[in-house]
Amino acid sequence: MTPNAYHPSPPAHVDCEATEDRWTLVFTRDLSHPPEKVWAALTEPEQLAAWAPYTADRNLSEAGGAMITMIDDEKPQDMAAEVVRAQPPTLLEYTLGTDLLRWELAATDTGARLTLRHTVQDRDWIPKVAAGWHICLDVAEKLLEGHPIPPIRGATAVDFGWSELNDQYAHKFGIPNTGLPEHLKPQNDAS
Repeated sequence: MTPNAYHPSPPAHVDCEATEDRWTLVFTRDLSHPPEKVWAALTEPEQLAAWAPYTADRNLSEAGGAMITMIDDEKPQDMAAEVVRAQPPTLLEYTLGTDLLRWELAATDTGARLTLRHTVQDRDWIPKVAAGWHICLDVAEKLLEGHPIPPIRGATAVDFGWSELNDQYAHKFGIPNTGLPEHLKPQNDAS
């Protein structure tokens, strides 16, 4: 897929909450699909692989341990995860490394309201996380509509509007834009 084939949707409704030494991105998006259909996209490994920045070794619909594989181009990274709460089709909460992700789904007249609460340790990550989830959820929405596009994740997201979204969300939150995460910056070969 070329960068001209996808353009990010307008910035989402977002907020940032501070709790002690952690920060939580609150990302809300209305989807024109029922909660049950969105739940399947959030929990089934084959659907996660089609839109998320990771895959899972099992369906995430039940509490317990799981292995999440973060996908960044050719460098997949396995991370232990723990599904803390799973209440189909309204609440999914799991750890991912030191992060906590809480997906809430509420039925609306036109589908579902998805609220993601992604808790991180470093405030500077909030705009980056918002930009990444923005693109991933755009891809998820295409999947749910039956018009899937390839997943956009890792360093590849830079070619599809990640930097502009990161800048917009940093401005919205009043957080300095620190650019790409270190692990996504191009490495210069030392000769």
